[in-house]
Amino acid sequence: MEVVVQDNESLERALRRFKRKVQRSGLYSELRKRRFYEKPSAQRKRKREAAIRRERRRQRRSASPRT
Repeated sequence: MEVVVQDNESLERALRRFKRKVQRSGLYSELRKRRFYEKPSAQRKRKREAAIRRERRRQRRSASPRT
């Protein structure tokens, strides 16, 4: 991943663009996830629990009375 620093651009601004690019690509979260080995069964369990949390959150939002 690279960001080209323009002639009239400060280094801080280019660094912000780089950080935003890395964040949007999901590279950092992928690195954190792969830092330690996770057994396939643990991956399935984590994904299943995340899906359950997402579904509960979605149901709570749709069931909440709108004022």
